[in-house]
Amino acid sequence: MSPIQTSNAVLPTDALQPQDTGVMRGADGERETATGTKNKEAMTLARARSSKKIDKQSLDYVWRTGLAGGLAGCAAKTVVAPLDRVKILFQASNPQFAKYTGSWFGVVTAMRDINQQDGIRGLFRGHSATLLRIFPYAAIKFLAYEQIRSVIIKDKSQETPIRRLVSGSLAGITSVFFTYPLEVIRVRLAFETRKDARSSLSSICKQIYNEQPPPPAHHLSSSAAAVASSSSNVSLPLRAAASTLASTATTMQAVRPRSGLSNFYRGFSPTLCGMLPYAGVSFLTHDTVGDWFRRPSMAQFTTIPPTDSSLSSTSHSRAPLRTPYELISGALAGLVSQTASYPLEVLRRRMQVGGAVGDGHRLGMGETARRIWAEKGARGFWVGLTIGYAKVVPMVAVSFWVYERGKLALGI
Repeated sequence: MSPIQTSNAVLPTDALQPQDTGVMRGADGERETATGTKNKEAMTLARARSSKKIDKQSLDYVWRTGLAGGLAGCAAKTVVAPLDRVKILFQASNPQFAKYTGSWFGVVTAMRDINQQDGIRGLFRGHSATLLRIFPYAAIKFLAYEQIRSVIIKDKSQETPIRRLVSGSLAGITSVFFTYPLEVIRVRLAFETRKDARSSLSSICKQIYNEQPPPPAHHLSSSAAAVASSSSNVSLPLRAAASTLASTATTMQAVRPRSGLSNFYRGFSPTLCGMLPYAGVSFLTHDTVGDWFRRPSMAQFTTIPPTDSSLSSTSHSRAPLRTPYELISGALAGLVSQTASYPLEVLRRRMQVGGAVGDGHRLGMGETARRIWAEKGARGFWVGLTIGYAKVVPMVAVSFWVYERGKLALGI
């Protein structure tokens, strides 16, 4: 092989020939193998983390779930607080705002009047009581749903609509039972519109506690006494029985509670009845729509990739949805659940403000329904539904979104 002359040295021609490509290919192969091994290890680690068994009965899981649920409820209620105030005034047939019902223009006008009269704070009247109620309510609701769901739905084969419905309904009933008195206080605060008669939280509580409905035993005791003192044509056993009945009625009237904690549970019966479809349908719709978005054909567009660093420490059994699709799932859940339970919600509102209007008589479900029908017919049960949609749809959407993101942030 002939040498090549350079200015300083003579180089063999072999020095200018390409090096052995086999060595280079070998090095590249080793790098590719190492990269593939790392990717496989990362995927295996991600799968191991995602399939990690969660102890949902642990105290750590319980408080994290409760915190995420409580924050979700507070965020959602704050977003729709002005609409909620107007809706309560419409539902409870507040005399000052009854003329505005039935149109979106009426909603806007009512909000404008409240703002002119009381300022921005007027649109958030009762919101402090709302937050005081909604944090434990939402915390208990989401926590109860996770716990009840883990008992009723043990694996994917039991993931049926009826089980989801039952889980959501029981969670709603559990939460409303513990927080209902705060709901009554909130509604009564929101119902007040007179600027010269504002009530504080403590005065509202005292007022509700001391409300005394008319005695129901009056007619019974007077009728029995009349029979007992009637003519001698009435047999002696009958007069004795009537006398005993009158005495019993008088005693019951004397010892029966005329005020107290029972006043804080006005409208509790329709609330329980309404919570069955509302909470149940809400969770059912949200989970069902979420399943649609998580189908393999859509998952790459609608879900957050499990390799994201934000998910590396979580153990979700279902991939979290991206923000637009999570909001859509929650919005549809709010729409369907509000439609299913709205008439019972109207009954509940009217019963809750029963002590603030009229003679303070505590109305039952049947009597309240008859009054609504007599006043406005069937339309009376759907008063404020439009504003109800405007309030509930964004509220439920925000609630589920904050809850799901809260779970990610808290690592559950």
